[in-house]
Amino acid sequence: MVAPQLTIAAAAIFLPLAFGREMPVNMQLKAKLYDNGARMGQILALKNQVWDEQRQLGVFDTTQYQRLQTEEPFIACKNGTAAYVAGDPKYTFKCSNIDLYDFKAHDELNSTGSGAGSWGWTSPAGREFIAIAQEDGTAFAEVTSKGKLVYLGRLPQYYKAEESLWREIKGYKSYIIIGSEAKDHGVQIFDLSKLLTVDPAKPVLFSSEHDLTAHWTEGLPAGRSHNVVTNEELSYGVATGFSPRNGTLRAGLVFFDLTDPANPKTIGGTGADGYVHDAQCLVYRGPDKKYFGHDVCYGYDEDSLTIFDVTDKKNVAIISNTSYTGASYTHQGWVLDPAWQQFLITDDEYDEVDEVGDAKDGYPISYIWDISSLAAPKQTGHYKGLRRGIDHNQYVKDGFTYQSNYGLGLSVIDLRSVPSDPTGKSIKEAGFFDIHPEDDFLPGGGNVTFTGTWSNYPFFPSGFIVINTMDRGVFVVKRTA
Repeated sequence: MVAPQLTIAAAAIFLPLAFGREMPVNMQLKAKLYDNGARMGQILALKNQVWDEQRQLGVFDTTQYQRLQTEEPFIACKNGTAAYVAGDPKYTFKCSNIDLYDFKAHDELNSTGSGAGSWGWTSPAGREFIAIAQEDGTAFAEVTSKGKLVYLGRLPQYYKAEESLWREIKGYKSYIIIGSEAKDHGVQIFDLSKLLTVDPAKPVLFSSEHDLTAHWTEGLPAGRSHNVVTNEELSYGVATGFSPRNGTLRAGLVFFDLTDPANPKTIGGTGADGYVHDAQCLVYRGPDKKYFGHDVCYGYDEDSLTIFDVTDKKNVAIISNTSYTGASYTHQGWVLDPAWQQFLITDDEYDEVDEVGDAKDGYPISYIWDISSLAAPKQTGHYKGLRRGIDHNQYVKDGFTYQSNYGLGLSVIDLRSVPSDPTGKSIKEAGFFDIHPEDDFLPGGGNVTFTGTWSNYPFFPSGFIVINTMDRGVFVVKRTA
């Protein structure tokens, strides 16, 4: 599929860069392509084109997918595949070092919409719960000690809002923070501890009117946001990518206090770098002594890695604003070690489609950054995926990054070599589970398009990983190595 074209040549996006050096943002290009939303508009047009075609083909009708029914505790990944319908390629998933424990289609979770973000919570007693974002709301389930997904109920989208596929979730203590691109949706704050007493035989339909801990809209001009972020240590949330772009904060960052989750209060924001697509906010305890102990947000700002000092929420300062070779749409990232923030990994959602830089052949690129100096971060190298596709949300746990890479499914990448070899040449794939067998026949083992998995949650102490897909439903898997 050919992407909609802009008049600005893609080749103008990046400049030559030797690894380990800083690369300034092209401010002229930023004004022409990013600040005005032209690049995002191009991506949205392509995504909607792909998804409209899939709807016409009935791909999003999840009632068509056969249910997983097996007496075995799990379906082992053997000889490179895990199949729950023998001999049927539609239910034969390519894999390595990851076993399949459960699958629930979205309609089994009482949804008629597509899947998006996800986040989990582990109770003090060790029970594991997952919140599953869908086009029409958020489904709730428990992941049992045997890796089975037990549906407990759902929270519909905020009752005044239109439907939107874009729904992202983060956690704060027992609460989940739900944002959406839907106009007038605002941010729903829901306490997952309500699930502790739910009888699975009687799933609960929660309501925005009666069951939310709070609903926050202050600071969101249209009541919409692209993403939400939390800093649990400092008890606040952040909405990113809210609209319009020409508002006071230019769709950047807006902060809300979560000290009392029932009474979230707007505490500041910034539009200094314009639109922020995603972010990670942490207390900084890394090698840069100047900022040790400061509150820092790593912003993924469409064309750059932008690092903010947000210690004073009303007077946010940009520490640095850095681009990289092949920058097409800086999407998301995560620090390798939140306790010692020396390295960071990012992904670019459009470089494979745009066929630029190291991603020009359609194999996803994970960019490695040395952030020893927050004022001068350096892109030191990269890791190229082993199958063609587009990278999306990723999260780092214990030195491994868990990537939801659209049609490629879940890729688990071992980053433990990065501190000794920041070029990325020593990075290895630890495992994968391909949830989209429909494109396995293609050269390179995947399709460079926007289908498959949006997100995953890898932080359960049990080791179970929940994969949320747009088209099918939700998988529960677990690493074997």
